[in-house]
Amino acid sequence: MLRILGRASSINVRKVLWACAEFEIAFEREDWGSGFKATDSTEFLALNPNAMIPVIQDGDFTLWESNSIIRYLASRYGATAFYPGEAQARARIDQWIDWQASDLNRSWSYAFMSLVRHSPAHQDPQALAAGCAEWSRYMRILDRQLASTGAYVAGSQFTLADIPIGLSVNRWFETPFEHPHLPAVRDYYERLSERPAYHLHGRNGTP
Repeated sequence: MLRILGRASSINVRKVLWACAEFEIAFEREDWGSGFKATDSTEFLALNPNAMIPVIQDGDFTLWESNSIIRYLASRYGATAFYPGEAQARARIDQWIDWQASDLNRSWSYAFMSLVRHSPAHQDPQALAAGCAEWSRYMRILDRQLASTGAYVAGSQFTLADIPIGLSVNRWFETPFEHPHLPAVRDYYERLSERPAYHLHGRNGTP
């Protein structure tokens, strides 16, 4: 059985949990990370030298990095409807997964640490305003993409790209600041919410 190491409140662990629910993969999860087993232990570092969650073990195969994990799970367990093998269709999905990790994820960092985590190191009003503006800029990019497709981030059907993006959208709405009106993002949020797996691991009250 698939083994998942990481606390269930982590946004990156939730990617893996949501993928497993969509792909009907049985798993066992163990609590590692903040407040649980230490990821800087010798045991954990042997699995991931970065001391970060999640980590999966699938038999004797170990993998870290959440986006790599969900790609592996889709490929390994035959979820071709969500992650097709055809090169161009897969590349379009991958570009949005990578955009979430490299651009959108970075844009929310200061605002999230300030407004949700209440980090003392992230309470500068000017930096917070700049962070919220930058986050909003990337969400407007997403809004235009969703308005173009009329449905999901990579096209008319739910794909693997919607897992990291969908969790980002949940974080956007759960972070308390004045959001610009983004109707396509709001419609997307409601569309995703029709999926039972999203209620379990996405829109579940955790930012």
